[in-house]
Amino acid sequence: MSSEKEVSLQIQGMTCAACANRIEKGLNKIDGVSSANVNYAVEKANVVFNAEETSVKAFEEKVEKLGYSVAHDKETFEISGMTCAACANRIEKKLNKMDGVSSATVNFALENASVQYDKNQVTVNEMIQAVDKIGYKLKVPVSKEASAGSKEEEIRHQTGKFIFSAILTFPLLWTMVTHFEFTSWIYSPDMLMNPWVQLALAAPVQFIVGAQFYKSAYKSLRNGSANMDVLVALGTSVAFFYSIFLGYEWQISGQIGMPELYFEAAAVIITLILLGKLFEVRAKGRTGQAIQKLLGMQAKTARVKRDGEEIEIAVEEVTTGDIVLVRPGEKIPVDGEIIKGESAVDESMITGESIPVDKKEGDTAIGSTINKNGLLTIKATKVGKDTALSQIVKVVEEAQGSKADIQRVADRVSSVFVPVVVGIALLTGLVWYFFVAPGDLRSALVPAITVLVIACPCALGLATPTSVMAGSGRAAELGVLFKGGEYLEHTRDLDTIVLDKTGTVTKGEPELTDVFPESGFSKEEVLKLVASAENSSEHPLAEAIVKGAKASGIEIKEPETFEAVPGYGIKAVVDGTSIYVGTRKLMAQQDIETESIEETMAGLESDGKTAMLIGVDQQLAGLVAVADTVKETSKAAIERMHEQGLEVIMLTGDNKRTANAIGREVGIDRVIAEVVPEEKADQIKALQKEGRKVAMVGDGVNDAPALAVADIGMAIGTGTDVAIEAADITLMRGDLNSVADSVLISGKTMRNIKQNLFFTFFYNSASIPIAAAGFLAPWVAGAAMAFSSVSVVLNALRLQRLKLKGGE
Repeated sequence: MSSEKEVSLQIQGMTCAACANRIEKGLNKIDGVSSANVNYAVEKANVVFNAEETSVKAFEEKVEKLGYSVAHDKETFEISGMTCAACANRIEKKLNKMDGVSSATVNFALENASVQYDKNQVTVNEMIQAVDKIGYKLKVPVSKEASAGSKEEEIRHQTGKFIFSAILTFPLLWTMVTHFEFTSWIYSPDMLMNPWVQLALAAPVQFIVGAQFYKSAYKSLRNGSANMDVLVALGTSVAFFYSIFLGYEWQISGQIGMPELYFEAAAVIITLILLGKLFEVRAKGRTGQAIQKLLGMQAKTARVKRDGEEIEIAVEEVTTGDIVLVRPGEKIPVDGEIIKGESAVDESMITGESIPVDKKEGDTAIGSTINKNGLLTIKATKVGKDTALSQIVKVVEEAQGSKADIQRVADRVSSVFVPVVVGIALLTGLVWYFFVAPGDLRSALVPAITVLVIACPCALGLATPTSVMAGSGRAAELGVLFKGGEYLEHTRDLDTIVLDKTGTVTKGEPELTDVFPESGFSKEEVLKLVASAENSSEHPLAEAIVKGAKASGIEIKEPETFEAVPGYGIKAVVDGTSIYVGTRKLMAQQDIETESIEETMAGLESDGKTAMLIGVDQQLAGLVAVADTVKETSKAAIERMHEQGLEVIMLTGDNKRTANAIGREVGIDRVIAEVVPEEKADQIKALQKEGRKVAMVGDGVNDAPALAVADIGMAIGTGTDVAIEAADITLMRGDLNSVADSVLISGKTMRNIKQNLFFTFFYNSASIPIAAAGFLAPWVAGAAMAFSSVSVVLNALRLQRLKLKGGE
């Protein structure tokens, strides 16, 4: 049978035919490739190869090494039937071995699988069938609501089984309790001591309630591996069937009194494990509350204009270009541009800014924010999955579904844990039977069963993903979006923070900061003259002056004439008065003396401000200064970074004088100025060569190369899709406190993960010897194992109460 195959790969990043030739040559050089043809027009590579010599993954790696990428389809599946981390590992391995699957990550805590694949090589149905063969169910969720509904249905079903199990188990537990000396005074009916009554109570628990453990154990063993259910089924079955043997032996021997049976141990173990699972499922649901909260913020309906009529439709039915009407107090249903109306909009759920933002015609409206006090007419520009909120939800979901590097250690341990435990239990039984209590099978079985039950690795599988879910979810609520578990893990390793200036440290918008009138002129008069002169200019500095005058209540007039003088300033006539605004050169040109104000002007310039002289009819009237002002929170945020042991560097294209002035104002350690955007990435690389772990903080557009090169790229802004795509972390709030917050969240999440891992490793390491020594009853082991998982999840949930300065 020929092992030759043909595959088609979708290539991204090609810009010309030379790119196609380069990829084609690279693929043809791989051993085992018969032929490779790259079509630049359709951006595809067709490769014929020997499957015994090479693989599709080798082609993808080659394409990436050449500087391009292979496009993949993505799908997220729900998984049912998993009981421990070993199950998740087996499903992950099965999916990753399939042709056409680029990567598959299974999250035990979320009970889902994220798969990147090529639909030309493998289909969704083929993946579902492959996982079904190893004993699990894979399905594509219809919707978030349907997914939540099925989870609730599962909880109700498991609750019913637990109640049924508890009712049957309680009499068995009662008889066991009365065996102790200090509880001998408690009444217990003789009937409950009869082996066959106990069998009648225990059998439904063992084979109806416990059927799920047998089914899962069978499927696991059939596929050559062992999961937690193997331990539970093995331990409880030994206790159950040995009790039947003891009851039969008692019956035929005609002994007086009742034999010591273990029906209650088997039943109590199953009931307690079921209770632990129930608590665990409920607690795991709470770790995913962040996404549910975000989804709950969405508007459900929208009022749109169609064919001249206002109609109310479901928000899913809004299309790009629709005209949407939003009344006061309503949620804005989609992202769009305001084409009519003015209002204040509460954007706190996106930006964290508690003060409503004034919006007018031409401004951008963000979906799910709240219109406070004016009728707005909005043209929809982004709907459905393209809205800012949908992008946020997508990032949070991907982060919660991804694996931190530390989790891979736990995965490797859990994959070999069950066989090792079975071996230890067998060895324990043999030691007891031959050395501790020679020939006493009963004494040998109890510690062996206890070892099997107490060592289940459930907690190990939950230790990392639950903390990642809770940490990334809480971070999202506070405006910090981690793109994946690995970024959540490695942000705490940073030692250097590089900040862009404009829009990051500063507001990014020039503001009027100073007005200095000369003698004979008042401050209001100077401001009125300069604002009226600049009223016809579209220059950002002119707009800042006009805006500042309006804010001071100054009446602004239209100039009769206006002329921009490049490199000098402007000339204008207002109410018959000639006004000159600009540089020293412009004043000299008009024979206006500026010596009296020179010292003030130099001082303003040394502070990084743009100073403009004002002349009126050949007389100096004064001076105004405009600057891109520092955000109110920048200085305090940088102090927080210093407290965390981080060095803070500002990287900007601005001139050194302005940059140094800003740096001094906010307490930045080092300023690198006059750097063009193309050189910013080189500056980051230079810092990395010094052995630093560097984060670049920018706007996600102009700083994209530097964001990509940095160990961690942070985009600061309002969460546009461009910023989200450019960075490893998106800081939704225009506030540098979020940088310090992201480092703090990372550190606290990793500490939480280590606490969980320490607890689970310590628990298993300590409990196995104790159980082997015979110091634990099997039912106590069942309780301890069940609640170890619950304690891990509850510890992770502490992250949801995290309070951060940037998020308050």
